[in-house]
Amino acid sequence: QVQLVESGGGLVQAGGSLRLSCAASGRTVSSYATGWFRQAPGKEREFVAATNRIGRNTDYADSVKGRFTISRDNAKNTVYLQMNSLKTEDTAVYYCAAKWVGEPTRLTKHYDYWGQGTQVTVSS
Repeated sequence: QVQLVESGGGLVQAGGSLRLSCAASGRTVSSYATGWFRQAPGKEREFVAATNRIGRNTDYADSVKGRFTISRDNAKNTVYLQMNSLKTEDTAVYYCAAKWVGEPTRLTKHYDYWGQGTQVTVSS
C-alpha cells in the first residue's frame, strides 16, 4: 500500500513554470513505476509523463515533450514534474500515480495507486 500526495499546483501565466511534487508514504516510491496524468474539465484523464523505478527510462506525451520533465528522488520518496513554457491548454488537475508491477505505461487502468490531484491553471 502507498499513499500519494501531490503539491505545487497553482495559477501561472502562459510561458511560466511550475514544479509539481508527489510525496509517497507507506511503501518506498522506488518500488513503483510512477506517472503523471491530467484531467481537464469535461475531458478524460490523459497521460502526461512516466518514469520507471530508478528514473532511467522516461516517457512523455507528445503535447508536453520538450517542455515537461519527470524525475524522482527515491531518497526523498518523491517524484517531480517540472513544467516549463506552460500553455493555457495545460490547465487541468494533475494526478500522480504508482504502478506496482512492470514498467510504466500510458494507461490509467494499469496504475494501482493515485493521489488526490493538484490544480494547475495557466492564464493567457
